[in-house]
Amino acid sequence: MEKLYIEPDRCKGCGYCVRACNKEALYFTGNVNQKGYDTVAVDDEKCNCCTACYRMCPDYVFEIR
Repeated sequence: MEKLYIEPDRCKGCGYCVRACNKEALYFTGNVNQKGYDTVAVDDEKCNCCTACYRMCPDYVFEIR
């Protein structure tokens, strides 16, 4: 089964992925990365690896394996 992985240091907190997720599986963590941006995390229970976030992200934050 595929799983979504996030590289938080690449995230710039734009929120495109959060808005694109129909399952509401992505959320802002409140944690700040090295660049000073609030990062996102995934709720594995809600995520079905539809790739909507992957396709929307301009910074290649997501990996599906």
